Amino acid sequence: MEILLEEFYKQDLHSAHYTERRYQLEADISYQLTGITLSGKTSIIKNYLLQHKKSHYLYIDCSDLRIDTETLNQTLYRFCNQNEITVLALDNYDPQIRLPKVKQLIIASNHYHDFKELTHLKVYPLNYEGFLAFEQRFDDTALSHFFQLGGFPFMHRVPSEERTVYLQKHLQYKLDDVSFDLLHLSSQFISQKVSAFTLYERLKQQRKISKDRLYRQFESLIDDEYIYMLAKYQAPKATKKLYHCDIAIKNVLTSQKHFGRLFENMLYLEMIKGGFEVYYDDDINFYIPQQDRIVIPQPFGNDETLFKLVEKLEAFIITHSVKRVEVVTMSAEASLHHPFVEVAMEPFNVWALTEGEDEESALL
Repeated sequence: MEILLEEFYKQDLHSAHYTERRYQLEADISYQLTGITLSGKTSIIKNYLLQHKKSHYLYIDCSDLRIDTETLNQTLYRFCNQNEITVLALDNYDPQIRLPKVKQLIIASNHYHDFKELTHLKVYPLNYEGFLAFEQRFDDTALSHFFQLGGFPFMHRVPSEERTVYLQKHLQYKLDDVSFDLLHLSSQFISQKVSAFTLYERLKQQRKISKDRLYRQFESLIDDEYIYMLAKYQAPKATKKLYHCDIAIKNVLTSQKHFGRLFENMLYLEMIKGGFEVYYDDDINFYIPQQDRIVIPQPFGNDETLFKLVEKLEAFIITHSVKRVEVVTMSAEASLHHPFVEVAMEPFNVWALTEGEDEESALL
């Protein structure tokens, strides 16, 4: 293991063409980075390490098959001490590895581990504002490109003809067969109300599986945030709505197209990254009680649509003292004078950048 650690210590890290993200690691603070596969954790870590002298850091990818965990636990602290390592990064962290005492420790994994001494940093795929930084163009094609690529940073580095198969294979590698089949099946239900039992009834027609195992794997996908389940406001027992962690997953797992549902999923992702609690209700896609705000996706809305929508929601608006209704479109823009609530129709590329400001404040 000493020889392998020496190899890790001497290896050159690369973070070519790194694009700054809203996640900033600070010196002397130890971190735990969590997030789904391909969300960008590794790039963030490597970019940070490359700001230090090579002799002062050690980067270990714990998924390396050559690593024997028991031997690593016996030698890692001594190796760090002998080589005066000040920053140790354990990527794809295995919970069987004991954490040595170093000046700064950084671990990254898909799962959260209860280390109170580590500052937790949740890494999401790119929101629209982050996507624009990768895209490096701000014309009318940027939004349509966002719909095609989604928020995985790697999509900008892989040739266009290889992206679909690359993401398919990576998901298959990271997930067990049942979880992958569940994620695949759930692609048919994004932005819709669906229960685990419904997914079980569908999946058992394709493969042999017990209800208990499916429920466990479904909860695991939710815990790891590949899937989000949106609850109905003040009705926790009502059927929840299903969303994916990134719209690219539906695009690569099914040829079935439904632009309106993808658009709704995309809005949901922009909102949750701000750290607010979001709910749905009858005729209301998204309600955020903390902000007294309703958000309605309506990609091809117009002035007439706006009036009818607000009229339908008026009872809820008055009952819950809603202060603002936002109708998000692809390009239409309008406003409505209403005696009880501020109403605005905004294009997604304007609305998402404003939403991104909320996310920045949530990180502070």
